Amino acid sequence: MKTIKTIIAAIVVVCGLTAVPANAQFRIGPKVGINVNSLHFNDKTFDSDNRVGFNAGVMTEFTVPVIGIGMDASVMYVRRNSTIIKGDGTDVRDNRDYIDIPINLKYKLNIPVISSIIAPYLATGPAFAFLTSKRDFKDFRNRKCDVAWNFGFGAELVKHLQIGASYGIGLNKAVGTSDKSIEGKNRYWTVTAAYLF
Repeated sequence: MKTIKTIIAAIVVVCGLTAVPANAQFRIGPKVGINVNSLHFNDKTFDSDNRVGFNAGVMTEFTVPVIGIGMDASVMYVRRNSTIIKGDGTDVRDNRDYIDIPINLKYKLNIPVISSIIAPYLATGPAFAFLTSKRDFKDFRNRKCDVAWNFGFGAELVKHLQIGASYGIGLNKAVGTSDKSIEGKNRYWTVTAAYLF
């Protein structure tokens, strides 16, 4: 039921993209990057080490000229790696693959003269990640859908190349035991580069 609600929420947000004014600029292009992921558990006897993963996909952007407000949406293949450290000091590695759909409200600072070379931006919005790897590990099970909220910043260089960083806070449980006594949420930094045409 939660997955259905998440999919409906994603559809509503995507439909909101169609409300962008007709004079908005639409661009699309490839996007790649790395992420550093850790899990935050509700049980203090478990901990997680940061581990590096990667992401790659396609990004679209709608921007209203002059005021710099717009939205971007991506479809990304994401590998999130985690090391779970148990209370006895032993650890378990967990590698999870997702199709991630981040949707951001974005504000670009249009500074006269400089904005044709560099335009800083701020972005925030939800991300819906759907698990594609089915492998569970030890006593833990991976959840099929991971919802997070991203806060990001970056800069657009020469009106095409966007370099950005964002921090994602998991809103639901990404992993947990079958009895739900121990559950963990994702927290991750993502650094990406996108080239938009």
